[in-house]
Amino acid sequence: MALTCRLRITLKILKILNLEDSENALKKKKLLFEAGFEFKDCFSRADILFPDKNKWDIIEVKSGTQVKDINIHDVSFQKYVYENKGIKIGKCFLMHLNNEYIRKGELDIEKLFIKEDITKEVEEHTNGIKERIDEMFKIINSEKSPKVSIGNQCKDPYECPVCHCWDSLPENHVFCLYRGGKLSCELYDNGVEAIKDIPDNIKLNDKQDIQRDCEIHKKVHVDKNEVKQFLKKLEYPLHYLDFETFSTAIPMFDGLKPYSNVPFQFSLHVIRKEGNKPEHYEFLYGGNGDPRKEFILALKKVLGDSGSVIAYNQSFETGRLKELGEYFPEHKKWVEGVLIRIIDLLVPFREFSYYNPKQHGSASIKKVLPALTGKSYEGMDIGEGGTASVEFFNTTYNNKGDKKRIRESLLKYCCLDTEGMVWIVDKLREIVK
Repeated sequence: MALTCRLRITLKILKILNLEDSENALKKKKLLFEAGFEFKDCFSRADILFPDKNKWDIIEVKSGTQVKDINIHDVSFQKYVYENKGIKIGKCFLMHLNNEYIRKGELDIEKLFIKEDITKEVEEHTNGIKERIDEMFKIINSEKSPKVSIGNQCKDPYECPVCHCWDSLPENHVFCLYRGGKLSCELYDNGVEAIKDIPDNIKLNDKQDIQRDCEIHKKVHVDKNEVKQFLKKLEYPLHYLDFETFSTAIPMFDGLKPYSNVPFQFSLHVIRKEGNKPEHYEFLYGGNGDPRKEFILALKKVLGDSGSVIAYNQSFETGRLKELGEYFPEHKKWVEGVLIRIIDLLVPFREFSYYNPKQHGSASIKKVLPALTGKSYEGMDIGEGGTASVEFFNTTYNNKGDKKRIRESLLKYCCLDTEGMVWIVDKLREIVK
């Protein structure tokens, strides 16, 4: 409690200092960064205030690659506060990353960012802003939280930090409906919470219909013919492959765009012939520079020139391989040979050739593996790709964390991705025998 009070006091002091500094800096008519102003309990701090004669331009800087509606709302609020403080605002701009910029040598800041004029859009959003602010204050000052139905607003434009509204929903609720979207919201608003309770007169697509049927009859759906057709495509030797990558807003190395995925790790399980035990190969970059060259050379040594390459959601691995082939033209022909061998293990689950209600409408490997095999990622130090990316980046480029422990955890996680695929295929074969 005491710590919370001290934190609040510290933040209040910092805010006061920022307000005082901003007022003093404004008089000097110089470029301002993070200048804060307050009007009737509304506090706003623009990224940049740019002096233009007797007016100021607002420049909001975002790490995204395009203008979003939420950005317009943000700047319109800034404009409202500043103008009511007597600051004349000229134009409004949003500066964001250029997703077409490719780094070549030193960063070209002029090309890295795009500055878009959003003055007209901000003016349109400013209409009615006082009423919206008044409504916000009414909610903030209310002793009771407003009653709001579950819907898309729970995750868009930001994820709700509370999410307790979802706790009362049944396990396979209507928001688990495959590509439910608007239909899921309509069903919930009409009092239908569980997939099994969706009325027969509601039109569902084939996959949604399978979900409902599985829920009603408490069963697993298997189209044996479709699964057999998929398994027939697999040619020995089988190569189960998974990549891990990181991405940064500002491209770190040549040939990268903002948010390009940089592969730093792979796991590969190879089964040479039917009945053979899988052989495991792995790579985890150990330097502190660009991992891509070592990555592709290590992969080339173990992937072989024949047999199926099995990935889960192949578009990711395919995309990274194409990028590597473009950046390293000496390996492009080899990459092209690999690409035509790739088979996507996601397919039978995305197409609902197999569906278990434990998947909750998802075809991701994180849902399919435990539903089909009973094994999962629970209890692992690193159990999903986002964490793997952050942990690798921090220990490699920021020298943070226990490097040995993190590397061991990364190897275990990536290994499970490909070993899990082996288990999934084995289970599918068993089911359709």
